[in-house]
Amino acid sequence: MNVKEYIKSWAESYKKDLTENIMPFWMKYGLDRENGGVYTCVDRDGSLMDTTKSVWFQGRFAFICSFAYNNVEKNQEWLDAAKSTLEFIEKHCFDEQGHMYFSVTAEGKPLRKRRYVFSETFAAIAMSEYALATGDQHWAKRAIQVFEDTQRFLATPGFLPAKFEADVKLLGHSIVMILINVGSCIRKVVDDPKLTQQIDESIEKLKKYFIHPEFKCLLETVGENGEFIDTNMTRTINPGHCIETSWFIMEEAKLRGWDKPMFDLALQVFDWSWDWGWDKQYGGIINFRDCKNLPPQDYSQDMKFWWPQCETIIASLYAYLGTGDEKYLYRHERISEWTYAHFPDAEYGEWYGYLHRDGTVAQPAKGNLYKGPFHIPRMMIKGYMLCQEILKKLEA
Repeated sequence: MNVKEYIKSWAESYKKDLTENIMPFWMKYGLDRENGGVYTCVDRDGSLMDTTKSVWFQGRFAFICSFAYNNVEKNQEWLDAAKSTLEFIEKHCFDEQGHMYFSVTAEGKPLRKRRYVFSETFAAIAMSEYALATGDQHWAKRAIQVFEDTQRFLATPGFLPAKFEADVKLLGHSIVMILINVGSCIRKVVDDPKLTQQIDESIEKLKKYFIHPEFKCLLETVGENGEFIDTNMTRTINPGHCIETSWFIMEEAKLRGWDKPMFDLALQVFDWSWDWGWDKQYGGIINFRDCKNLPPQDYSQDMKFWWPQCETIIASLYAYLGTGDEKYLYRHERISEWTYAHFPDAEYGEWYGYLHRDGTVAQPAKGNLYKGPFHIPRMMIKGYMLCQEILKKLEA
């Protein structure tokens, strides 16, 4: 492999695909130019199927527009879309206590609130990235405020409805990992030690509670002290989620001068998760595995969703940047070949989201309340950035 040419070609591909396919698709079919914000429930051809708005995706879209503006191309249309979406969030997506909704109508009327705080995490990274793009300190202050509210909601007993009965004490991986990324994003515009403290605490929790060497995996759910619980739910491995966590940690290790213990931890999680997730029969990253190799409980356990493939592409590039080990380029090549052979829609643009295990399309819609302009464009932006860094390193 000619590494330099390989990386250069992918850098060009990521930028071209982002600017000529993914972003134009969502600017044309998703952006609500009447009410503000973004629609994501669109069919294969971009036609609107449902005007319900995912509040997750209001933040995610505003983040992507700003992130692309900051790192790929100074496209004013993207920045204007980010502003419009942030204003929609501020006007319609918070309740009187600062807790955010999960879904709202096209005009912003609340439809549903859930026990999670993921709407808050995505709004916070959007605000911080937009502040970075514009220098508007209002949004930087709002980002840290939403972050602090999120921490308060999580720390206040009874504020967020419990998933289980009161005497069932479990810890979940999702919120622990996402707060690494949130802290990292906000820290670019706000110099506050509690952001690094949150990152340190999250990584320590992952090490202490969720990483289980006896199964060579990171578990999604554990007991309150990190203990393994032998049930269908708590045996679950989500390879894509674990791989996303791995590159969050790699990113932090890089910012700390390639902190070796931190980077080694991230590589271990990535390597284990690749071994669990890579489908040796068909290729691609599979949805769920059971740490005892028992049949997974989730009905979509053997499907291939769009986002685990995206996270694996990012993690492969980060791992190569940090190690120079070509096994990670080979991993990048395999996941990229499979992903680009099955997910992009050559006729209507964008990507399918849901494939059967063999790579055939399960349903052709381009978006819903959970799939929209986030994982795919983030992968392309991060991929472009990482390729640029790799090229600089190769030419040094």
